[in-house]
Amino acid sequence: MTESERRPPRLPAGPSPTAVERVADAVRAEILSGALAADEPLREEAASERFGVSRHTVRAAFQRLVAERLAVAAPYRGVRVASFDRETIIALQELRAALEVEAVRIAGERFGSAWPDAVLSPARDALERMAALGGTGFERAAGRPPQPAAQPADVDWLEAERLHADFHRALVAASASPRIIEAHAALGSELLLFLLHVRPHYTLDSLVEEHRVLLGDVQTRGPDAIREHLEHSTALLVGG
Repeated sequence: MTESERRPPRLPAGPSPTAVERVADAVRAEILSGALAADEPLREEAASERFGVSRHTVRAAFQRLVAERLAVAAPYRGVRVASFDRETIIALQELRAALEVEAVRIAGERFGSAWPDAVLSPARDALERMAALGGTGFERAAGRPPQPAAQPADVDWLEAERLHADFHRALVAASASPRIIEAHAALGSELLLFLLHVRPHYTLDSLVEEHRVLLGDVQTRGPDAIREHLEHSTALLVGG
């Protein structure tokens, strides 16, 4: 057997992971900011030219967004931004409730009605950083001088929604249940898409205040508090 025959066959080079991530990150940000509307087609050829990458790279990036439920792929229709209809919203919120309500129940069993500061700290930090985006009343409640109020257009809502999601992840993390935490983390991008749609129903002040109250309520009222919170946000989008 010759040397060339002994060598393993060379596999075809795949797309650069960094290129796939770059395209996926850019398109994801456009979906989560609302720049790309529901059902808008995602064109491989156009994206390839725009980002200066191969269509194979674009296809891999789009597949990543499909896996995150930010996009859907259908025969003869290609890839489109996911529609966030009534059924999708209800199904997502039911899954969130199954995870978050159980996480709060477990945390209540561990800590009672006064969770340790170390457990509460990540949620408090998310609220503080959210409030700082607009100089809201959270600083005043914490005894710090208020910052100048930002106009709605000045608020980085995508960052606010990421911090909003961080707050809910912190509540789930209080359970210390690895499987619940893992399952909830997998909702990451889809949760941000939900928060994009619920955004018009809030000001930054009201969002921070609602979650500040929730942080106290989950300790004293447990699963009922988080269940009612999720039902309220569902009703904002689908009624009932």
